[in-house]
Amino acid sequence: MQRYGASLGIGFVAGMRSMSACAALTWAASQDRTRGDLIPAGPGARALATTATAAEMADDKMPFAPDRRIPPSFALRLAIGAVGGWALSGRCASPEYGALAGVAGAVVGTLLGHGARGGDSRTSAGRARGLAEDVAAVGLAALVVASAETKRYRASP
Repeated sequence: MQRYGASLGIGFVAGMRSMSACAALTWAASQDRTRGDLIPAGPGARALATTATAAEMADDKMPFAPDRRIPPSFALRLAIGAVGGWALSGRCASPEYGALAGVAGAVVGTLLGHGARGGDSRTSAGRARGLAEDVAAVGLAALVVASAETKRYRASP
């Protein structure tokens, strides 16, 4: 399970805050902690993903924010979980199982996040729970990046 912990964790983050998972993946890639070169690692990508995270967190508190369980939003969370799970699977792990762990984490993060948050962001209590979810998503994302393996196994030229 340890080989898939980061995969499951990034999926959970994607279920809570999809752009937080994207930002975490760009930061992990910049630290050489992702599999392959699928995730952009440059400063522009990190800045864009981090800005998108802040925008998503602000938008989430608006009364018109869509439910995270509607099909397009849910599908996006699953896709981010799958890509993130693949990218963060350990070097001795199957990337396909990493992707599945990311999808499982996204399902759990989406449903638990919605259940803990409740459906009403128009009240001060709903906004406070949303802020708490933001803090939890960022904290978990930082832990996931820190726990992901580095690519020290690259072959020398």
